[in-house]
Amino acid sequence: MPADLAKQNEKIVMQVSFRSMLVNVGLAVGKVLAGLVARSGAMVSDGIHSASDVFSTVVVVIGYRLAGKESDERHPYGHERIECVAAILLAMILCITGFAIGLTGLKKIIGAEGTVLEVPGVLALVAAVVSIIVKEGMYWYTRRAAKKVNSGALMADAWHHRSDALSSVGSMVGILGALLGYPICDPIASVVICVFIVKAAYDIFKDAVDKMMDTACDEKIIAHMRQVILSQEGVAGIDRLQTRLFGARIYVDVEIAADGELPLREAHFIAERVHDAIERNFTEVKHCMVHVNPR
Repeated sequence: MPADLAKQNEKIVMQVSFRSMLVNVGLAVGKVLAGLVARSGAMVSDGIHSASDVFSTVVVVIGYRLAGKESDERHPYGHERIECVAAILLAMILCITGFAIGLTGLKKIIGAEGTVLEVPGVLALVAAVVSIIVKEGMYWYTRRAAKKVNSGALMADAWHHRSDALSSVGSMVGILGALLGYPICDPIASVVICVFIVKAAYDIFKDAVDKMMDTACDEKIIAHMRQVILSQEGVAGIDRLQTRLFGARIYVDVEIAADGELPLREAHFIAERVHDAIERNFTEVKHCMVHVNPR
């Protein structure tokens, strides 16, 4: 990846992360105050959830910064997999958050009989609606940036925004249900939300583990690589093409066939053309090794 593109990507991640922290701090303070004034325990818990999201964003920043470090003697292939570790940590936090929301809901459902719940004020409902709109907007904003810079950790943080939005949906349903005389709506919504959050955590975890296990690229990417390689002058065929994910980057090993009667210098130029074409057309590729076989 060119140095200017790497700097541009880092700038995007830092900008998105800083805005995420500002939004989360503002929402956390606003929701806790609204919960206290409107006598809504659900909204106070929702505010604490928003405060915990600040920690997840800090993990993203640290992970991305460390992943961008230059190669050294102890790490000749770079540090990209650190970002996968950050994504796994965020997936674990997301999973714990989901289970906590679901467990709280189950406890309320089991102990609902004979319990008189305090009806919250309308302010708590307004705070929940505002939180849903803001956090869903932050999800799409962060998700778009994560796709642009190909960051698993930033994508995990995007899903953290959505988990907060879903948590606020649960709070809104519960508060609305309580205002209408059906307080049991809150814990039921929490259990449903738990399933969505845990599923998102699993997807993030699986993606990060795949990138740490040298998993091959998507078939569409490999097919595109084949087209690029075969279009280079002097390439008579592809004997072998292997790819592996290394964090957010890709390593490529390719064996091409060329005329066996060509001078060594000519064969070398063909290999160079293939190498340069791969790195030019696929910015995620960190290293491409080309071997030439005589046809």
